[in-house]
Amino acid sequence: MKKLLFLCSQNRLRSPTAEVVFSEYAGIETDSAGLDRYAEVPVSTEAIEWADIIFVMEKTHKQKLAQNFQPFLKDKRVICLNIPDEYEYMEPALIKLLKQKVLPILKIGIE
Repeated sequence: MKKLLFLCSQNRLRSPTAEVVFSEYAGIETDSAGLDRYAEVPVSTEAIEWADIIFVMEKTHKQKLAQNFQPFLKDKRVICLNIPDEYEYMEPALIKLLKQKVLPILKIGIE
């Protein structure tokens, strides 16, 4: 079972979409959170410790994650997807982009 944590700023659009999309794959558990103080679900040390792979949407998210949670990232794989904040929740273009970027990393064929 691979545990994937998806992070964006507010945990309203991109990361919750990714959580839903990849939760449908066998052998994968997903969670999502936001890096901003007022995120819907703020990221926690527990979520970071739980995850096998952490996906962030932008470089600034990776920097903020490292700044605030460095001691918990020691053996963690953190991957920046470079997906800008210009999509709506569950928007088909966002789902397609997420699959194009994440599935090869997980070594799963794109549908």
